[in-house]
Amino acid sequence: MTPPAEPGATGAHTPSHEPTGPSGTPHAARTPEEPTIVSAPPQPFGAEAPSVDCIADSAGGLTFDLDAPGAADAQGAWSAALVLRRRGSEDETEEVRLPLAPDGGGRLRAVLPSTVALAEGRWDVYCACADAEPRRLTPGLADLRSLVDRRPGPSTSPLAVRIPYATKHGNLSVRSWLRAPHAEAGDLLLDATGMTLEGRLYRVADPAAWLGGAVLEARLRRDPGVVRTAPVAPAKAEGADDQDFTCTLPFEELTGAWQGGMDVWDLWLRGADGEETARVARILDDVVDKKQIFAYPAQPVDAAYAPAQAGPYYTADNDLALRVDERPPVAG
Repeated sequence: MTPPAEPGATGAHTPSHEPTGPSGTPHAARTPEEPTIVSAPPQPFGAEAPSVDCIADSAGGLTFDLDAPGAADAQGAWSAALVLRRRGSEDETEEVRLPLAPDGGGRLRAVLPSTVALAEGRWDVYCACADAEPRRLTPGLADLRSLVDRRPGPSTSPLAVRIPYATKHGNLSVRSWLRAPHAEAGDLLLDATGMTLEGRLYRVADPAAWLGGAVLEARLRRDPGVVRTAPVAPAKAEGADDQDFTCTLPFEELTGAWQGGMDVWDLWLRGADGEETARVARILDDVVDKKQIFAYPAQPVDAAYAPAQAGPYYTADNDLALRVDERPPVAG
């Protein structure tokens, strides 16, 4: 993950590590099973809550390792499977089963290749052994170094991102994204006039053609038919290529018809053909929940209705959005 810029850098607003709302107040409390930082000592396979070590690869695959019982036979531990169940799925049987096999070092291993489809969402991780009821697993060590500042190669297949994490209750889950095309958010530059977004486009055959004439769309969440646009241009930064883009969205575009209360605008790119779209998000790193970590200061905006403030934030799905709200009165 790219380290934040020094506080106070002119025009550049990077996230602090204290999650706050648009007026500087803390975000609402986490709901059950949302990610948090949990330290769990290693537990063997036969324990009440066995723990799993996870290794992520840059292609989107995951390897799971857990301790095996001291005595294993073909009908016992070696018949075990790692089971992933998608949380909140309408189909209660939606799951992916991965065989657990001995790795030669007294442990069991399961592999989730990037080529195995994992629908977007949160997947809870269980272990099923023989006919026993599947049990939730707890996180052990996680090696996510390959996910930091990840830059996938050229392809038109959906971009697979999987990040293992510890839930609030100390269980192991996997957050999965599957997107094509995908617009990865980079640096955000804020001032009182608007927001400039630097980004990179993935999973299109010809990025230069797709971005030529593309626009950034801000869609009003409470009324998706209300859309504001801003032109997209090729990025000029050193090292940029035809996948990199930049665009500036003036806040006055969002506050012109604002009538008080909170408005949320979801950000998308629309390609030059006017048909294909890509959600702007930040998923190519090792941070599973940006909303709890990255916070941007709201900027004061002079709106016709009332003094307002506007600023970006990451949703629970790590998608980029903008909030417009009433500016709090100045104390004193």
